[in-house]
Amino acid sequence: MAIGIDVPTPPEPDNPEDYDYEKCPFYGQLSVRGQTREGTVVSTDMAKTVIVEREYDVFVPKYDRYMKRRSRIPAHVPGVLDSLEVGDEVKIAETRPLSKTKSHVVVEILGDQ
Repeated sequence: MAIGIDVPTPPEPDNPEDYDYEKCPFYGQLSVRGQTREGTVVSTDMAKTVIVEREYDVFVPKYDRYMKRRSRIPAHVPGVLDSLEVGDEVKIAETRPLSKTKSHVVVEILGDQ
């Protein structure tokens, strides 16, 4: 619980000289605040970034039914959690803007799908 969320702390980085401490919530100065969300990794094409997709239901009063919606959130991957693949379930937390599109960081790998 070093970052304010009940998640396990990953092991320290292998090479501390080359590690990006500025964008790491565990061993750096990056604070997490706001919402935490869970989703599935759908893309790992970018460097140090994954696209997390979450699906949810929205009630439509006109038809008295639910419809499915999905949102895709770009999230930063700290160097200590580099082993992400497409299909992994992850927990992401909101943080300060890290780039034009990234305002979330991966804080836990929940499992494979």
